[in-house]
Amino acid sequence: MPVGTLATVKGISTEQLGRTGAQMVLSNTYHLHLQPGEEIVAAAGGLHRFMGWNGPMLTDSGGFQVFSLGDLNKIDDRGVVFRNPRDGRTIDMTPEHATQIQIALGADVAMAFDQCPPYPATENDVIDACRRTHAWLERCVTAHTREDQALFGIVQGGCFPHLRRESAMAVASFDLPGIAVGGVSVGEPAEEMHRIVRDVTPLLPSHKPRYLMGIGTLREMAIAVANGIDLFDCVLPTRLGRHGTALVGGERWNLRNARFRHDHTPLDPSCSCVACTGHTRAYLHHLIRSEELLGLTLLSIHNITHLVRFTSAMAQAIRDGCFSEDFAPWEPDSPAHHTW
Repeated sequence: MPVGTLATVKGISTEQLGRTGAQMVLSNTYHLHLQPGEEIVAAAGGLHRFMGWNGPMLTDSGGFQVFSLGDLNKIDDRGVVFRNPRDGRTIDMTPEHATQIQIALGADVAMAFDQCPPYPATENDVIDACRRTHAWLERCVTAHTREDQALFGIVQGGCFPHLRRESAMAVASFDLPGIAVGGVSVGEPAEEMHRIVRDVTPLLPSHKPRYLMGIGTLREMAIAVANGIDLFDCVLPTRLGRHGTALVGGERWNLRNARFRHDHTPLDPSCSCVACTGHTRAYLHHLIRSEELLGLTLLSIHNITHLVRFTSAMAQAIRDGCFSEDFAPWEPDSPAHHTW
């Protein structure tokens, strides 16, 4: 899922986003509550109409901001009090409030409010975060009254295997339409994240969507899919695009580099996005060096298309029964063909 935190994937229109092949978009409850406010979105007919997106949408609950804005909040069992970074006002975010905001926003999937512990964290701190996450999930379930919106729970547990297993079983016991694995990509080594996915995913219902939050590199997605993960979100493709970097063949190319100045070939001949079919590496280099906004937009479109192509190829490989040969394990010395 491309990330559209404030009901927009940065620098890309919804029409352009649709042409990348992306099917689902993520927005953020906390940030939309601050600006423009859920009442504005609801008055427009919900997020889909507000941003002009016809596909599925998911709203994160604001639980990640408990981690990322740790210096601006105070946590207790009732919820989280944030200090608004815009004007200094306090925002009282409880599980009930986060759920009510998401009901008003009207995305297809709402995420339960959770506490994402930092890395590293002590075992006692992670135990507290899990206890709150599970208690808050129960309160979210009680507060969630919108029948046309699915509520997903979130597994926490840090890098402690027994806490991850306990959290997975606790969240699965609520029998929700889907479950996410949270608290990854927060600074832990990649090997720890891989272990978490291997340990947790088999404990989650295989007939329901399993969502790994905040992951968006080819290697991490391939390893996660090999272990049963279905959904991802990540700011990586557009963040790289806004900094002049393109994803090509599993590599990251800095288009500011002088080697592209006289290169009049397509960025990626195998890609059908507008950046690759309508422009050359030299032109994209010129746009980036000139700090033209079009360059950032084109690279963002390309990067999203790149990841969509990759995930589509993984899905096709699963259907064709050749995923193990083509994509897993995703290691430098792997016999996998990576023929996507």
